[in-house]
Amino acid sequence: MPSPVPTPGAPCWIDLTTTDVPGARRFYADLFGWEYQTGDDEKYGGYVTATKEGRPVAGMMKKDDSQAGMPDVWSTYLRVDDAAATAKAVESSGGQVLVPPMDVPEQGHMAIFGDATGAAIGVWQPREMLGYELVAEPGAAAWHELHAKDYDAAVRFYKDVFGWETEVLSDTPDFRYTTMGSGMTAQAGIMDASGYLPDNIPSHWVVYFAVEDTDATVEKATAMGAALQDGPADSDFGRVAQLADPTGAVFRIIQPVAGQGT
Repeated sequence: MPSPVPTPGAPCWIDLTTTDVPGARRFYADLFGWEYQTGDDEKYGGYVTATKEGRPVAGMMKKDDSQAGMPDVWSTYLRVDDAAATAKAVESSGGQVLVPPMDVPEQGHMAIFGDATGAAIGVWQPREMLGYELVAEPGAAAWHELHAKDYDAAVRFYKDVFGWETEVLSDTPDFRYTTMGSGMTAQAGIMDASGYLPDNIPSHWVVYFAVEDTDATVEKATAMGAALQDGPADSDFGRVAQLADPTGAVFRIIQPVAGQGT
């Protein structure tokens, strides 16, 4: 199960870039029971922090003009000790810097990179804001998964740049999957997506949210304007479905197997 205490290289934060912040606030509040705090416009550009049980779980921000034409998206951030050094490692390992390291006053430093497969991944170098404080509980992030068109390049990249210690979960022609960490201490996964992602969909990260009841959550989400894209279906780890929120941002939900953490 992912740890709520961020460790170097592990996922530590998620946020939503959306064309409709008020609509997203309503949707996720109703779906996951989130409450919100809005940052100062001058310092933080009105960045919205979502909380559950008083603890931060995610962020939201409005899509700016430079992102016109790009889909609304959920992003995963990995914890790093030095965002500037990580940027150099990204470039030397076949990735690219999409948003250079920038200071977030008092909170930390962030950057967005393209990995060696073209998937966007954020990094967070913390100061006061360490990351999310609730993990694998209903309404909080439970898992992070890279769907990579070049699986081998992806595994090398995250080992080289972020120091991942990996374990091969499966290596069959139909299902190749590697995790950061192993067993119940795994933090994230990389899946070989070369066999199912169409040409027009690049490699990308997906966020899973824990829920108490996948089918009931799907019913509620679709009634509020979300689109069901896949599932619900049972897996070894729980009952899973993929949804797109009312403006198209894709996420997954998982109801863990009874008696098993996510």
